Amino acid sequence: MRKTIFKKLEAQGLIINYNRLRKNLPPKLPKKVRIWDETFREGIKTPTTFLTYVEQVKLAKQMDETGIATINLGLPTLSENEKQNIKRLVNETFKNAALTASAQPSQKSVDACLETGIKQITIETPFNQLNLKYRLKQSQQQTLQKTTEAIKYALKHGATVHFMLIDGSRTSLEDIQQIFQAAADAGAATLGIADTVGFLRPLSTRYLISHIRDNLPENIRKKTLLAIHCHNDFGLATANTLAAVEEGVTELHTSIAGFGERAGISPFEEVVAALELLYNIDTGIDLAKINRLSQTAEKAFALPLQFHKPIVGENIFAHELEEQIEESMAYPLLFEPFPPEIVGRETSLFVGRNTGQTLIQQLLEKAGIRASPRQMAELFLHIKGPQERLDKGEVQMTFYQVKKLMRDLLKGYSMDEFWRLVEQITHQKPKLPTVNKTQKPEDE
Repeated sequence: MRKTIFKKLEAQGLIINYNRLRKNLPPKLPKKVRIWDETFREGIKTPTTFLTYVEQVKLAKQMDETGIATINLGLPTLSENEKQNIKRLVNETFKNAALTASAQPSQKSVDACLETGIKQITIETPFNQLNLKYRLKQSQQQTLQKTTEAIKYALKHGATVHFMLIDGSRTSLEDIQQIFQAAADAGAATLGIADTVGFLRPLSTRYLISHIRDNLPENIRKKTLLAIHCHNDFGLATANTLAAVEEGVTELHTSIAGFGERAGISPFEEVVAALELLYNIDTGIDLAKINRLSQTAEKAFALPLQFHKPIVGENIFAHELEEQIEESMAYPLLFEPFPPEIVGRETSLFVGRNTGQTLIQQLLEKAGIRASPRQMAELFLHIKGPQERLDKGEVQMTFYQVKKLMRDLLKGYSMDEFWRLVEQITHQKPKLPTVNKTQKPEDE
């Protein structure tokens, strides 16, 4: 249905679909992509949220049923509990999805993955000067050596290896090519760029991906896949992911509802719906199961989805009657971008404050109901009354109480609170270094 409905409307001369114009279809656009889920890796970075094992299993099973190609189960070195949960998930049965786990480029981190029984390992490291100097505190050569050794070590133990360049969007093309070449030569099957702080815009993404691809030797382009991992700090994660696809990238990192640290990463439902409906690209996803998966994630994370969130928000297919009901029911595409059934939703029409009295009278007449002026006035009072009768101050107070409850639920320990707790338990006063929170670059 999703592939024919727009064509029918075009053929009848009812709409123009600029997405289908040949000049708007990039030449490197792939016919098929693979969705790589990062909900367990990125989603749990949402401050102080956590998933029980039962919740993880339920989500992973639904991801598998929905058609997600790869599920990153997380970072085994995070904790012993995390490693044991990953080990248990690996022993579950999945029909479609491949499973991977993340590791730093070290034998210890790779061993933690191998101990879970995982067959695919994603090795992650940054490589720009900022990270080398202040995070890794090591040279480029040391990082290259550790990365290649970790990849070869994982391969030696029977794992398929993927490589993800952290903060790749702020790394020079020369350095990207150097570490990608080393990772591919060591045996990595996938080379990924992470826009770790969400700093790219779509045209910049296309520039970066095209130059990375063109600078890789032909033998590496043939044997490796390119992946993209976009954060949403500027609200551009979906747009940047789509821009990467326009340059031929086929491994797409997403998270259900975009859950993740800070502003999260590319929302699964947005990327998939856009690729299927705007680009006509096969994602392998059963779109009808998107909404159910989002609802499961919302419940597990105990984080309500925005009502106006694209694709899965409460309001996206809800409409207040302002025109003839026959038109609204018969031609929902007058005010919807696509039939909601495609993503497991349905159109919801309601009578509310903005529904005119004349339209309400017409609704009653068509239903065979004759109402007196007094009855119409009472009916209209009920329709418009609830919100007007509410004390706006009381509503706002309730809203802020709910917001505070959510904030308290998600709150961890601030650093000051943490050190006070440490001092209380250990009876030792911590000797803390002075941190300059507004440190400026050395050349200023």
